[in-house]
Amino acid sequence: MLETEVRQQPKLDGPASSDKDYDPYVCSLSADMKLLAKDELHEDDNIRRQALAQFREWIAKHPYIKKCRTDAIFLLRFLRTKKFSVPAACEMLERYLTIRQLFPQWFQQLDINDPAIDEIFEAGYLVPLPERDASGRQVIFSVAGKFDPYKFTSVQMARVHSLICESLLDDEDSQVSGYVYVNDESGMNMGFVSLWSLTDLRSIMKCIQNSTPMRHKETHFVNIPHYANRIIELGVSMLSDKLKKRIIVHKNVDGLKSKIDPAILPKEYGGTMPIAEMIREFKAKLQQRRAAILALDDMHIEITKEAAKFAGNDIGDIDAGIVGSFRKLEVD
Repeated sequence: MLETEVRQQPKLDGPASSDKDYDPYVCSLSADMKLLAKDELHEDDNIRRQALAQFREWIAKHPYIKKCRTDAIFLLRFLRTKKFSVPAACEMLERYLTIRQLFPQWFQQLDINDPAIDEIFEAGYLVPLPERDASGRQVIFSVAGKFDPYKFTSVQMARVHSLICESLLDDEDSQVSGYVYVNDESGMNMGFVSLWSLTDLRSIMKCIQNSTPMRHKETHFVNIPHYANRIIELGVSMLSDKLKKRIIVHKNVDGLKSKIDPAILPKEYGGTMPIAEMIREFKAKLQQRRAAILALDDMHIEITKEAAKFAGNDIGDIDAGIVGSFRKLEVD
């Protein structure tokens, strides 16, 4: 099945390969989502067809990409994130393949059957909500207090995030409408202070912004303990201005409910479905997607010196006195 297939790319001598070389793409978007894709991403049948052909030709001729998925759903991750700018989508794919190999500890062997990943997920640290928000966006819900920084490492935390994201990235509605993140920071303890080194924090933030094919629409923080302000502030200071503007801070859950329909939240936060049930349902999806996610490790790009520089800490020194944008954010 092409959706999960990883195969050696043909080396093309002429123009882009014919559509008949690939399984036909059947759009699963609703009429409303198609309209949103047209309005926000400039997507229509003709643009999508041309962009996929150009993208596949670029992959086939790339001197360092040896194996890569070329099915439409996979390539549309990047095209939709970059609003069908083929050069920008190509660059993001190159970076995506590169970081998977430069940071295998974060992005490879993502398996729900891994005991640490399974325990963190079952505890309720990170779970996608089953119902979308009013704009049709996938909401990913995180509870810091459910992660034990004395038992688990930052690597294991990153792996859980990577697994959840990879399990969602082929969903066409989310490719178009984007993602919303809700982070309940209550229960965050002092163990989080030393969980991430500055070097790793810089690298992971860079990967999230530049290499992950997701439309990050909103990030909500709730119940931030006073001693956690500096940690979150440091991470926010590394974000692009565009993403900083999409951060919303709430003093409590009541503030969150003014922005997110409480009905879609876990029952513990005012919704109808208990978080334990959400975990159980999504774990079944993770098991269903397990082989496809593990198969991503078969993709391969040769790492050049220039590509390796992407992993360097060239974001710029973080001034010891930097406040960034976090304290300036409006808190409702």
